[in-house]
Amino acid sequence: MASVLGLLEAKEPAAREAVERAREEVARIAAVLEEAERVLERLVIARKAVVEVLAEPAGQAVDVVEDKPVAAAVTGSPVPRQSGQLARAVLAPDYQRIISVLETEAAAGRDKVRAKNLALALGLEVVPAKIEGVRSRAKRLAERGWITGHQSGEFSAVTP
Repeated sequence: MASVLGLLEAKEPAAREAVERAREEVARIAAVLEEAERVLERLVIARKAVVEVLAEPAGQAVDVVEDKPVAAAVTGSPVPRQSGQLARAVLAPDYQRIISVLETEAAAGRDKVRAKNLALALGLEVVPAKIEGVRSRAKRLAERGWITGHQSGEFSAVTP
């Protein structure tokens, strides 16, 4: 009988560890779900606002909004399309730094830069997660006209 109890006691720590890992995974998934719910809520509010605006009669007077200086972006701000009239200050600091590195590299004669070298120049740890983060930001900048993305997966500053 003692050997059966011994076997059960031996298996108990592994079971406790599995339960703890599962709890951690549930907490992580709950955080992901919470963020997804926030995004959904913002989208629903935006859709309702657009529907309300579109439902207004076409001849209704619209208040004129005075031009105000553009505030500097903060981390997490969306990347606007570059129309040639936007200042770099509308971009979040991480995006501004990527453009600065590309301009510095271009001035040094290196027109095309890989994401790994961008991460290195930005002072980030050169690990896949950081490199992919930089690549994602650079692709977003390229898609919106702030930098040039090349077929080879390299990026360069936009030439004026």
